[in-house]
Amino acid sequence: MQIYLDYSATTPTRPEAIAVMQEVLTQQWGNPSSLHEWGQRAATVMEQARTQVASLINAPNPESIVFTSGGTEANNLAIMGVAHLYYKPQHIIISSVEHSAIAEPVRLLELWGWQVTKLPVDAKGRVSPIDLKVALQSNTVLVSVIYGQSEVGTIQPIEDLANVARSHNALFHTDAVQVAGRLPIDVSKLNVDLLSISSHKIYGPQGAGALYIRPGVELVPLLRGGGQERRLRSGTEAVHTIAGFGVAAELVKQEMLTETPRLIKLRDRLFALLTNIPGLIPTGERFNRLPHHVSFCLVNADGEKLSGKRLVRQLNLAGIAISAGSACHSGKLSPSPILLAMGYSEKAALGSIRMTMGRDTTEADVDWVAIVLKQILATIADKS
Repeated sequence: MQIYLDYSATTPTRPEAIAVMQEVLTQQWGNPSSLHEWGQRAATVMEQARTQVASLINAPNPESIVFTSGGTEANNLAIMGVAHLYYKPQHIIISSVEHSAIAEPVRLLELWGWQVTKLPVDAKGRVSPIDLKVALQSNTVLVSVIYGQSEVGTIQPIEDLANVARSHNALFHTDAVQVAGRLPIDVSKLNVDLLSISSHKIYGPQGAGALYIRPGVELVPLLRGGGQERRLRSGTEAVHTIAGFGVAAELVKQEMLTETPRLIKLRDRLFALLTNIPGLIPTGERFNRLPHHVSFCLVNADGEKLSGKRLVRQLNLAGIAISAGSACHSGKLSPSPILLAMGYSEKAALGSIRMTMGRDTTEADVDWVAIVLKQILATIADKS
């Protein structure tokens, strides 16, 4: 029996997306920049996908969607695209629980002389709009706060944060990679200037993503060349992956009304089954969180006998896929920076685990995972 509970890492490409990709590869394989019939067939595929992706986030104008190679490139385009507008370093604000696709480009800006403020979070991983208001300066040009935190599942008050930022004339970006397709998104209601999404988180192919850019917002491109994607992302587009992305976006939006409540039910069931295990405590917001997301940390983690990474290995031997928040560098475990930012000790931050569900997850899967995890923890405890 094999059970996959790592849907926040990637999702299996759905058959409908694969089918359209195969069709494009065999029938609409032209260069969409070409003026002849072959090129225009490919261009039509591109624009259909652009409309499908725009619809997923309720973007009124499909031209506000710029296709990228994934969420990481979309995040980098948002951060660096704004930064390169300025000859002199300015001020940027992010949260202390950002994905590395935001944290790393911002770290580079800091090395270049930019002033960076990392907003604190509470014990549940939530950013306060009041803290953002206090942090804003006259030279703040961009605020970026992750929408749904991938490790602990907490949903941020994006609309409130965006309103605070824009009232001070700062652009606002959010990494919505984990939220898109799982919760409704309306970019106009959220009042965001920039928003990143990824294909392979919504059952589309890996290698495609998009950045929503509010009309009127200017960015400097990361890639220069042929001027594709409104001169914001040069390079011949991967039409087949974009087509698969579009189909996945359309279908996940159609299914959200029934799939999201189903995932919430599974999420709450797994929490209920695991919450009373000694030494295993939930992380993140309990209910104001991603609908498919369950996360815990091991308060007695020690990095050797008991760690999130060891649990991942043990569950893998049992045919179950989950993920850990701690990282391994040169053979040495490093505590989860997300849990450290939330106030957990370094010891506890070594024990972060995440279980994320998807279209193929059943109640039987959830029940079996809980049984196996309890057995593994009991075995480890007996040997200690």
